[in-house]
Amino acid sequence: MSLYKRTHGEEQPYWPLGPFKIRIPLVHYRLEIPEIIQGFVMFVVGLGLIPLIEVHLGLPFEIALAYAVMFQVVMLMALFLGVPMFPGFITAGVPIVVIFLGNYEPGPEAIQAMFALQIVVFLIMAILGVTGWGSKLVSSLPRSITAGVLLGAGIAAILGQVTEGGAALETPISVIAGAFLSFIFLFSLSFRRLAQKNKFARLISSYGLIPPMLIAIGVGWATREYALPNVECCIAKPDFVGMWNHTPFVLGVPSLEVFLLAIPTAVITYIIAFGDMVVGTELNKTANEVRTDEKIDTSLSRLHLVTGLRNLVLAFFSPHPGLAGPIWTAGHASVMERYKQGRKAMDSVYGGHGSMMLAFMIGIFILPLISIFQPVLPIALALTLILTGYVTITVGMAQISNPTQYGVAGVTAVVLASHGAVAGLVTGVVLYLALERLPVFGKLSSSKGSRATSRSEKETLLESEHVGASDK
Repeated sequence: MSLYKRTHGEEQPYWPLGPFKIRIPLVHYRLEIPEIIQGFVMFVVGLGLIPLIEVHLGLPFEIALAYAVMFQVVMLMALFLGVPMFPGFITAGVPIVVIFLGNYEPGPEAIQAMFALQIVVFLIMAILGVTGWGSKLVSSLPRSITAGVLLGAGIAAILGQVTEGGAALETPISVIAGAFLSFIFLFSLSFRRLAQKNKFARLISSYGLIPPMLIAIGVGWATREYALPNVECCIAKPDFVGMWNHTPFVLGVPSLEVFLLAIPTAVITYIIAFGDMVVGTELNKTANEVRTDEKIDTSLSRLHLVTGLRNLVLAFFSPHPGLAGPIWTAGHASVMERYKQGRKAMDSVYGGHGSMMLAFMIGIFILPLISIFQPVLPIALALTLILTGYVTITVGMAQISNPTQYGVAGVTAVVLASHGAVAGLVTGVVLYLALERLPVFGKLSSSKGSRATSRSEKETLLESEHVGASDK
């Protein structure tokens, strides 16, 4: 139950605060039991970045766990300030960030570089949110360059898992089994048709990444690819003191050169994040057409501002390769799927999101749960990156429609995935100007190129509803 009740057809009650809309659980929305239950399992996806924090930032598990707690706190900021989406990482950008961090020694140097990157991402989000230029900026980019960025991010995401040192080579049985089942449950057209007729298949489909991830974990334990957990008791103790000792307040801020070097990576991650915003907006729009009892206010300006603020907080206290993204597609799609069943199933979209986020926050302190999943965190990260790569490549391919654009996008993608943001962007711009815009042999096509057909875009968005991609 909640103190405030919504009138049919109106927006969920809130307290206005400038551009934000404040909502508090049990005051402005009720809690939902099914989402709480899901949250106590799905929180493990958020822990999947701990291995990256340990390797690329050089931090021990206890401090990395404190970073994860801080991320959960800023997740709650999104709903508290009025964003009707389930926030997450900019997952497809993780491999690009990792390439950027490869220029810095793990430890204070890499943490300072991560601080610089996250500050630049905050500035981009804040400026575009205040001015409302976000959609105009991305729509003005040449389609071949946009596609190249998305394809490069997707290739890098998958490549990191299937090459030397990747989870698919280190522990192939569990990761391949999990990836295969994920593709079947989330993308198979025949399974999607089965889910329309069969309740059990529909149940599996509605839980997104959970079923294949749990099966992969079970396979990993059964095949001894991963050690059985040493279940510990009581409450987890993240090392917040150690986390503070690795903040800019103690380490200091990086040089201006580091901020400048971070700009290309920040621009690429913003392009990826904006694609996530479009997917989230489409999911909300579809839900609004089904649920006429609640008006969902999906403001892109507010979404930019809140995502920027989340990056600002993380930059000062726990900067990490996942950054703060606008949406975790798997969590958001899971909530919206049940939301569309009607008001009796879920009173408000904010209740569904809020319930799962609170379960995340509680679960991360329950040591038995953490100790169970700690040995198999690479599986959660690997599946998230592989699926994110698939969806990002799909979205990228939908941007382009002629052989010249395919070539520009493809070469840009390969260079970006192998050599990072700067090389990728420079390659994309040079090829675009030379092959699509340089007026040497006569009049050429429009700078924006042909847009993908609306049919292709709708199919892409439909597939994106079922994946834990760019967003956690």
